[in-house]
Amino acid sequence: MTQNFHIEGMTCGSCQRKVEESLSSLPGISSIDIDRENSSVSIESSEPFNPEALQSVLPQKYTLRSSAAPAKPSELRQLFPLFLIFGYITATSVILNIHAFSVANFMLVFMGLFYIVFSFFKLLDLKGFQGSFQMYDPLTRKLPFYGRIYPFLELTLGILFLTRTQIQLALISTLIILGITTIGVVKVLLEKKSIQCACLGTTLNLPMTKATFIENSIMMIMAIFMLII
Repeated sequence: MTQNFHIEGMTCGSCQRKVEESLSSLPGISSIDIDRENSSVSIESSEPFNPEALQSVLPQKYTLRSSAAPAKPSELRQLFPLFLIFGYITATSVILNIHAFSVANFMLVFMGLFYIVFSFFKLLDLKGFQGSFQMYDPLTRKLPFYGRIYPFLELTLGILFLTRTQIQLALISTLIILGITTIGVVKVLLEKKSIQCACLGTTLNLPMTKATFIENSIMMIMAIFMLII
């Protein structure tokens, strides 16, 4: 018999192989067909399996549910962690400049905190981030190693902004790095693909949405503003 399931957490070919190997360990399964792009898995077996039995052999990173299960939470709900982090970064940037507020200082702190916080989440699962990032970042597709160093580039830029060191270099680097990524984001949005956004690594399963484009655009606009003034 054939059963179809929805699975979340697959970000690369390595993830797909792990899921296939884990499910193949169950007796009675004759074939497994995984569609990573649509986050689905079709299983041929001699007897029916419930999602709980399949989930029990999968690594914790992956979440499997029946295709007939309730729909995923709304896009707004899924992006709540991203909005919350942005809120904290914004509030902290205001507080740190409250006694001598200036737009320039606010932006420098905001950009510095943005890079450091976002690099932290990426470094929690560097390999997973690289695989997820490679799905839409043009440069990482051609040079996979770039995905490995990307979080460290963000961390470095964050330190430069917060310490007011080599600001012009950091601003130009921001335009180049985020500009390349934004090209990939726009392509995914236009093609209406359903993939995981790697902006906060793989720890938080965020969908690729217009919010990702807006997030990059805000940073790029800030960089242009700081270069002009």
